Amino acid sequence: MTTPLAHRECTIPLVEVAVTEFDLACLSATGAVFDQLLALHPAQVVVDLSGCRHIDAAAIGLLLDVHRRLTRADAVLTVRDPNPRIWRILQSARLDQVLPIVSGRPPEADRPLPPGSHRAGRTPAGRAAVPVRGLPDGTPAGGPR
Repeated sequence: MTTPLAHRECTIPLVEVAVTEFDLACLSATGAVFDQLLALHPAQVVVDLSGCRHIDAAAIGLLLDVHRRLTRADAVLTVRDPNPRIWRILQSARLDQVLPIVSGRPPEADRPLPPGSHRAGRTPAGRAAVPVRGLPDGTPAGGPR
């Protein structure tokens, strides 16, 4: 007989990740960043694609994997601000039917809340933005080009 997994409380309510390169060449570095973020047990992860110009099938697969892992932890993955070309790619992959894809950022996301307060039944406000542009030593993700 198996016992249900204990629900872990989130340690960070909101993590925002600005992804500028999202294809097979940088997939391992991007995946490593997502692994580190998911270890924090966030309640919500927002992937900001406003600075991203290309996305491929490998990146879509990574988004689906992150979505699956977050869903198992009762958390949410949201994609924000894809350009029109990436929006069409996400729609053709039917990603828009699996997870939220939003444009812009809600005005209340920029206003800090007093300590201990909550937004509409969610966890306390807090953000960590991690731009994924390359490796820590400055090498572009996927190796030198």
